Amino acid sequence: MSLMLADILRIKEERGYSVAKLSEYSGVPIGTLQKLLRGDSVNPRKATLDALEKVLLGDEKLYPGKAYTYQMDSQPGMLNQPHSYGAARIELRQGEFTLQDYYAMPDDRRVELIDGIFYDMAAPSTLHQYIAGMVYRWISEFIEENDGDCIPFISPIDVQLNQDVKTMIQPDVIIVCDPKKVKHFGIYGAPDFVLEVLSKSTKKKDITLKLAKYMEVGVKEYWAIDTDKRILIVYLAEEDAIPHVYPLEGEAGVQIYEGRLRIDLGKINRSIDRFDRLPGMEEET
Repeated sequence: MSLMLADILRIKEERGYSVAKLSEYSGVPIGTLQKLLRGDSVNPRKATLDALEKVLLGDEKLYPGKAYTYQMDSQPGMLNQPHSYGAARIELRQGEFTLQDYYAMPDDRRVELIDGIFYDMAAPSTLHQYIAGMVYRWISEFIEENDGDCIPFISPIDVQLNQDVKTMIQPDVIIVCDPKKVKHFGIYGAPDFVLEVLSKSTKKKDITLKLAKYMEVGVKEYWAIDTDKRILIVYLAEEDAIPHVYPLEGEAGVQIYEGRLRIDLGKINRSIDRFDRLPGMEEET
C-alpha cells in the first residue's frame, strides 16, 4: 500500500507523532518532512514515502478512526485503556503494551513502560527538579574536570532498560560509561548509575519495582533521595542491593568513582528547608 499525503497527515495525527519524532523513527530529515507536510514537495521521492509508510503503518492494518486514548485504571499510577480504530477495537491489557504504544502517546503525556505495563508520571515538583538538577550539575562538573569518558544525563531521557520492546523508563539522573549504549532516541541498555528523587506518587514504584529492574539488568549503583524523610538510600549491585541509608548530612561518595565524586547531602537538606519557606509552596500530591 502506498501512502498519499492525506494518509500521512491523518496517521501522524492519529498516533500523536511530532515532526521530530516522525523524523527520528523514519530517518527522513526534519526539513524534508516539513516541506512534505506543508505541501511544498510536489513529487516526493519514493524512498521517502516508503520510509514513512514503514513507520506509520507498522504491522497494523490501516483503519479510519481516532488515535490511541488512554484512561486511568482503578489502580493509581497505572494506565489501562485500549486504542480504537473506528469499528475495529483492539483490547490491550496491562502487560501487553509495547514501545509502539509508548511512542503513540501524546507528547504531553508522561508515562513509563515497565514489562508491558504503563505507569503514569505526574509532572515533577519544583523541589524535585531543583535537587535533580543540582546533583546532575555536580556529577557533570566532576566528569568534565577529570576528563572522564562517562556521560551524565538528566530527565527527560528515554532508557530502553531491558533492550526489549516492553520497557522504557525515564530516571531523574543517570551516568552511562559505555558509549555504545548512547543512541539518538536515548539510552539502549543499563546505565552504570541511576538517581531518583522520590515523590509521593512514584516512591513505591521507584524503590520496589524499578529497584528490582535496575539490579536485574546490571545497574551498578542506584541512589534514591527521599525529601520527606530527608534520607539517601543507596543500593549497590555488588552487595546484592542491600540498602545503605544516610541522613542528608555531610557528603556521600559515588562508588562507581570509588567515592571521589562527592555529593553534598547537607546542601540538599538546606535546599529542602529553603523550598519549605518559599511563599505559595503547596504540599506535593
